This record gives sequence, C-alpha cells and structure tokens, in this order.
Amino acid sequence: MDLFFPEGKRDRLPVHMFIHGGYWRMFSKRDYSYVAETVTNAGAIAVIVDYALMPTVRMARIVDQVRRAKRWVFDNVAHHGGNPGLLTVSGHSAGAHLATMLFDGDERPSGIKAALLLGGLYDLKPLQMSFLAAEIAITNEEARRFSPIDHSFDPSVDVDILVGADETPPFHSQAALFTDHLDTQGLTVSRTTLGGANHNEQRPRPWLGWHQGRVTVGPRRSRLRLPPEALLGATVLQSSVAASRCRQRWQIFRHRSPYRKPAGDVDVDVVHAFQRD
Repeated sequence: MDLFFPEGKRDRLPVHMFIHGGYWRMFSKRDYSYVAETVTNAGAIAVIVDYALMPTVRMARIVDQVRRAKRWVFDNVAHHGGNPGLLTVSGHSAGAHLATMLFDGDERPSGIKAALLLGGLYDLKPLQMSFLAAEIAITNEEARRFSPIDHSFDPSVDVDILVGADETPPFHSQAALFTDHLDTQGLTVSRTTLGGANHNEQRPRPWLGWHQGRVTVGPRRSRLRLPPEALLGATVLQSSVAASRCRQRWQIFRHRSPYRKPAGDVDVDVVHAFQRD
C-alpha cells in the first residue's frame, strides 16, 4: 500500500483508506493513486491499498490482505503523524465489497468511523452466473463466506452507499438491499443515487466527503472532499496535481495498468510514503 501525506506538520491527522475495484481481477493501487490528491488537500493522510488478484489467488486471501492492511494502519500510522482513532474507508465496486470486510462481524470492534461504498457488490451469488464465471469462477463457498448481504456489522460505523443513476439494475437492487440490511442492524446508513453517472463515470459530480467524522454527500463545508469522479471509473482522470514530486509520481502511475500480479501475499510491512512538498 502507499501512504500520501499533506503538506506541513503531521500530528494526529485523520486517515482515509481507499480500496480499488476491478472485479477482484484487475487494476492496482497505482491506477488509483490520484485519489490521494483530494484526501491530502483536505489535510488527511491517504492510504491507497493494494491486493493480489483473482484467479491467481482466491477471495479469502484478498480479504485477509485488506484486513491486515487495516491492522497495519492501526499499529503504525501514529508513527507517521496519523490518528488511528479517526480512520475511515471508501471503495469502488469490488473495493466497496472489500471495504465492508473491515467492519463486519469478524472485525468488531472495527475501529472504522465511517465508510463510503460506491457502486458496490454485496451479494456474490448472482456473479456466479455472470461474465465473471469464466474469469474468476467464484465458488459456492466464497459466495457463502464473503457476501456482505449475509454478514453482521459493527453498529458504530456510519455508512454511505452510493450508486450511479445509469448503473445497471443489479447495482441498484444490491445497494437498496444492503442499505436495508445495515439499517436493520442499527447502523446509521444512507443511500444516494448520483444523477447521470454510471459504473465508469468520470464527469464532475457533487462533492463527497467527511463532515464531523461521517462520510457525506452534498455542498456542506468543512469536509474531506472526495469527488465521485475520483472513485468512479477504471480509467484514471488527468487531473492536475500540485506539488512536483507527487505530480511526477502520479503521472507515472496514470500510465501503468498492471492487470496481473505475482501470486502471494501483499507485504503490508512495505509501505511507500510520499510527502507533498
């Protein structure tokens, strides 16, 4: 995973983890490092998480990797000027699915303040009959163990579920069902439809962000701003980045698309850190 830092002195800053999508089978942290720009501009530490890809590894390995990444943040981010007590998470598509694994019943108390789930996949069973059957072949055991719609969750986490208005019907139905699932468990949860957006939308949209420890949507002030176009889409935006060293790094990341990685665990003890200066 990569850590990106805001300018200036770091002292118990909020921390935000982002988990990329790609149906568990493509993309990497490098393709989404640009998300860190809006996080660091807001004065928080950005953690862009990586994971091995299916079908080289199976779902259990990926879930373990993102959970270990969270534990690394809890154990180490204070040494980098962050406050592990102000940790939030977001993810897009498969990344939204993986983000739920950071505050489900196996991770309670989760330590997650809030979660933003965008275009997520919360019931894996229908995917066994989709185009993914030939690509990653989700097993019955994986669908049973790793479908968030069947999990219990930490009731202290505030959750915002977002879906593009132009998404296909299964994304809307899964978002609605998962919203109800969390609500019945006592979580504070909201569901928002982003007008004119689809699963790969990149046009400017209303700001997403944090407000008083909660991931929110709308024009409110004093928030960590994460524009939906920074989360929606497999192709990286060509947004400008101030700070020369980060600009060079992000420009390199924009033009890399490693669709496969070697088998084995992601080493969460190896962290690349970038200071904006």
